[in-house]
Amino acid sequence: MVKFDVDASSGSQPGGGRKIGLALGSGSARGLAHIGVLRAIREAGIEVNLIAGSSMGAVVGAIFASGNLEGLAANLSRFDWRNIAAMLDPIFPRSGLIEGQKIAEFVRAHIPDTRIEDLPIPFRSVAVDITSGEEVVIEIGDLIEAVRASISVPGIFTPVRSNGRILVDGGLINPVPVSVVRSMGADLIIAVDLNHDIVSSRLSRPGSLVESKVSTPAISRLVEGLGSRENAALSQLRAWLNKEPLPGIFEVLLASIYIMQARITQVTLQHDMPDILIQPPLGAVRFMEFDRAEEIIEIGYQCAADQLSAWNKAAGDRA
Repeated sequence: MVKFDVDASSGSQPGGGRKIGLALGSGSARGLAHIGVLRAIREAGIEVNLIAGSSMGAVVGAIFASGNLEGLAANLSRFDWRNIAAMLDPIFPRSGLIEGQKIAEFVRAHIPDTRIEDLPIPFRSVAVDITSGEEVVIEIGDLIEAVRASISVPGIFTPVRSNGRILVDGGLINPVPVSVVRSMGADLIIAVDLNHDIVSSRLSRPGSLVESKVSTPAISRLVEGLGSRENAALSQLRAWLNKEPLPGIFEVLLASIYIMQARITQVTLQHDMPDILIQPPLGAVRFMEFDRAEEIIEIGYQCAADQLSAWNKAAGDRA
């Protein structure tokens, strides 16, 4: 166990204590690492006073703020692809491919019906108004609706209408909401960035985005059997079989979002650095790989424990 030492005498809060804020970043299934990070924080003896989350960070942050994090972890440990499929509610594409109500129901099972302002730990969910491009920091109102808005990945999940706005994933413009936690009054900020290696780990891997060829051995044998015969249809079939495959729409949407979030995260963290930055190496984890929950949580835990230990040692050296 790493014991984390916060110098209370240097804080500006009443009684000399420092308010510790936690910024949980976006990351789809990679966001399960937040559970491990929070375990490491708890073991280090750190009391989190403020939380803000974008996308999956909003889900885990809301559940932690309501006091049921371990219930979520226990549920996810039993996850397989059947559970994942059960959370999806595909619709005829209009504003998104997935309605998102089943995911909201899953979150509701781990959070009591409550309003954000009634949580024992102050919490903010970050979303984006798709019509104006403005960041929307949700600090009052229905907790489930706030979380549902923050996870609405454009093109994948349908947006959420709220107070005259149309809201989508907060990770579009604030993937690691350090600025939000700072505005809440945090004196020391711990941030979790899950986008730092998403491009290098996945998008640069040859064939990682490309669909497998839909041709079958039977079709290939048919073309070979026709030998040197030539006609327009056969020429088109040969060209189709030999054509370089392209990514599907799902892969294109996700890859575009990953690239954008990685670049935005890099820039925003350069201008608004947290005191402690935790970056679990999870770039190779795919969008819906929630069946790898235990592995992802453990990576988050180990990365956080190492970073907290290093920060604590550095703080001791500075003292």
